[in-house]
Amino acid sequence: MELILVVVGAIVITVMAHRRGLEPALVIVVVGIAVSFLPDFEPPELDSHVLLTLVLPPLLYSAALNFSFPTFRRNIRPILGLGVGLVVVTAFAVAGFSAWADAVPLSFGIALVLGAIVAPPDAVTAVAVGRKLGLPRRMMAILTGESLINDAAALTLFSFAVAHVAGTKTFIENPVALFGYSAVVGPLVGAALGYITLWIRNQLESPGLETAQGLLVPFAAFITAEELHASGVLAVVVAGFIVGNGTLSAGYQTRLQERHVWNALDVLLEAFVFAYIGLHLRFVLVHLQEAHESLMEVVVASLIVLAVVLLIRPLSVFVIFGRRKLTEHVGARVRLPTVENGERGWRLRLRRRRVDHAKLTWQESLVVSWTGMRGVVTLAAAAAIPVTTASGEPFPERASIQAIAFLVSVGTLLLQGWTLPLLIRRLHIRADADAELAESLRAAQVVHDAAEGVFAAFRDNPPAGVDGELAEEILATIARQSDDADQMPDPDEHTPRAEVYSKLYRNVLVAQRAALIAELDAGNIEDEAARAMLERLDLQEAGVTARLESRF
Repeated sequence: MELILVVVGAIVITVMAHRRGLEPALVIVVVGIAVSFLPDFEPPELDSHVLLTLVLPPLLYSAALNFSFPTFRRNIRPILGLGVGLVVVTAFAVAGFSAWADAVPLSFGIALVLGAIVAPPDAVTAVAVGRKLGLPRRMMAILTGESLINDAAALTLFSFAVAHVAGTKTFIENPVALFGYSAVVGPLVGAALGYITLWIRNQLESPGLETAQGLLVPFAAFITAEELHASGVLAVVVAGFIVGNGTLSAGYQTRLQERHVWNALDVLLEAFVFAYIGLHLRFVLVHLQEAHESLMEVVVASLIVLAVVLLIRPLSVFVIFGRRKLTEHVGARVRLPTVENGERGWRLRLRRRRVDHAKLTWQESLVVSWTGMRGVVTLAAAAAIPVTTASGEPFPERASIQAIAFLVSVGTLLLQGWTLPLLIRRLHIRADADAELAESLRAAQVVHDAAEGVFAAFRDNPPAGVDGELAEEILATIARQSDDADQMPDPDEHTPRAEVYSKLYRNVLVAQRAALIAELDAGNIEDEAARAMLERLDLQEAGVTARLESRF
């Protein structure tokens, strides 16, 4: 009952925040903090493993469903740099400064546990703000891609650091080998479940059952991979990529239904997570006092860690995105080996891999560097610290680590979350309207050409019993698509015109979707433009089908 009240309250706050143009996540956190200090208030409690298993997989899966793998591949360098490299750098930087500052007596091993907890940013708020303010598509792709893999790196490092401090053993003792095992087996599990899901859907042929079955996929992928000591995060992401790509060839009803279901689930889970964070602030401080830790020391340590995570990301971002300019400068001075057509060998190889080498401007890099809000993974990992070590002793500084992680999460949410929209507006960063229009027109042209191809084949080889006049009438009706329902044939008549119309119209839609997907996979159309056109085709088919069925 308490959890239901939390979700209902968070949704009400979300509605009110939207009406006033505020970011719901931040308002929910602030209200939750205020409520936590009410007399006799007891917050809802969830086991950390339950929290991680119930909240993280569906959020990751939903993002992967709507994020094309070709876009992920084209931006793989910055995504890996931020999602893996920056996580490791942040964890060790936090560990080094925390052990050196001596505000709280943390050894390097214990401080590394803290560093792994606060290392992964949660891009939910950043992506929401970016989408609302219209950030360029490549920035959105990088931020979304980062959010899909950074949790895997952080949780693997967290497991190793906790095992080292607690004196327990991990599945593989070598951290590099452990990460390699997780990075290979996790995606294999996700791929297997993704293809199994597509096979099951082909047998079901029921939008309702397909959507219900799809809701189980992220949990099955996460739990299965974790049982095999692999990365549940990567398993969920790969499953989402495969199912999302396969769903493009499924029925339009399934796609439309799933789109709304996952959007609603995202809103519910995100609202709950931020409410949960806010409602527990007071009790984190209470647990700290019960552990006889100095509140002032923890506050100082929290400020140090907060400063580190706020500074290390901008430095790393400018190194990642500034390296290209340095490489070009060096390349202009150093003669590199060439291959056919005068192309530099390394450039040609990279082009073949279809990697996007476009540079972010310094304004765009600055915005990316300020999107380091912490969220659900930091919260769950902090709660997952074991109570005792292998020897039965209390886990050292457990209450302090949890309090620091919690305060850092709240600090990044409030500080970066409130200022990120102002920074974006101040730097005048927005998507290129002309480029977006050009992409939309390109997608429309692909759809038009695909339809013309089907029309040409139909004219050349009309079905038996369909004369030229009837063929042209059918083509004209489909070309108008659903502008006039009275012009459509009555399927109840079972006339050649009705049967040919229905079959040809679906052939046109199949060809249009196939052409869009091919252009998307080839990198000739931006992901959002292609998916927007695919959604438009789904809505057209839904409208036409509804009008036809209404005449039975």
